[in-house]
Amino acid sequence: MGPHPAVAAIRLAVRRTLHDVLSAHDLSAHDASTRGARGAQLAATPQPAATPQPAAALPADLPTDLPAESPPPLVLVACSGGADSMALASALAFEAPRLGLRAGGVTVDHGLQPGSAERAQDVADRLAALGLTPVESVAIQVGRTNTGPEAAAREGRYAALDAIAERYGAAAVLLGHTRDDQAETVLLGLARGSGTRSLSGMAAVSGPGGRYRRPFLAVDRQTTRKACMVQSLPVWDDPHNADPAYTRSRVRHEALPALEKALGKGVIEALARTAQLSRDDADALDAWTDDAERAVVRTPGSGPQDAGVPDQADGSAPSDRAVARTEGAPGADGAVELDVVRLYALPPAVRRRVLRRAAIEAGSPAGSLFARHIEEMDRLITAWRGQRALNLPGRVEVARQGGRLVIRHGSPS
Repeated sequence: MGPHPAVAAIRLAVRRTLHDVLSAHDLSAHDASTRGARGAQLAATPQPAATPQPAAALPADLPTDLPAESPPPLVLVACSGGADSMALASALAFEAPRLGLRAGGVTVDHGLQPGSAERAQDVADRLAALGLTPVESVAIQVGRTNTGPEAAAREGRYAALDAIAERYGAAAVLLGHTRDDQAETVLLGLARGSGTRSLSGMAAVSGPGGRYRRPFLAVDRQTTRKACMVQSLPVWDDPHNADPAYTRSRVRHEALPALEKALGKGVIEALARTAQLSRDDADALDAWTDDAERAVVRTPGSGPQDAGVPDQADGSAPSDRAVARTEGAPGADGAVELDVVRLYALPPAVRRRVLRRAAIEAGSPAGSLFARHIEEMDRLITAWRGQRALNLPGRVEVARQGGRLVIRHGSPS
């Protein structure tokens, strides 16, 4: 008889992710091996000399000092001790050896509750009992930030995971976010009104080099909890997850249940599906934005063709024309300049992405740059009435000057 359906579901999700990790690793290793073999052959090829070399002295076609076989890739699981990450750890411990992979675990102690160090050690012991090695428990300090305690804890956690992954040379770090977490993330993005990228939720693959993998984005939280129960895996429920002081907790325990009561079952699945569709759209728009930037971003004083471009004080559309782009970084004073004519011609979704990128490049913090800021910048392009300069977070100033939108970091007040 096969495993319980919940256990089978989590193992299948992890197996698919590990196949992807293996494929990426094999491709990278193949590229490195090819480059190494070609380099060795080139190094062994004799250089032209005045005196011909005897045939017996010619080098062999293949290098003889091939490197020793490298160990199998290491995959780590980030585990808090909750049902989602414990289910993930158990599935990794089962699947990794069958695919020739090494499997380890990491737990992060945020130090936010009494007894957190003891709980972190208990989680580390559970990971070791599953057969994972290496296993690490790392303590971090969560500082105070303008973005709140949840964001500060997340930043500290990822910094710790990055450090451990780099120290061990891990091919991937698995995270236990489920379909329910994805739905919560989409709902939070919708409430902020931050646009398509916020609605795209969490990516299945993210981080430097695709380090972070989320196998459970199509698995619901009930399945992971059931998998732990049937495998007799002890789990720890973080009281912060039920604390109404945290926004995500209110979404989880109040907003989503209310939506399901009003709209019927299937809201979570629909929100998760919205995330994937939004991610596809956002990726396409970002690629379009990359092309658009090459046409509108320029350095100060980029040429005589920029002179004499009239501002449309009556709000009418400026005439389109080709504008040469000057390659290079922003100006010496840190300013970013955008061509108004070419900006106006872009679709709004692309134009606003260009504006947001330019503001961030000039020094405006991404986490403090909201939709209303971008909308006001956009009005300097589409509804020009001689407005005064805008002040963005991070002491960044935006002003329209001639046919240019100039974005620069202002002087401290």
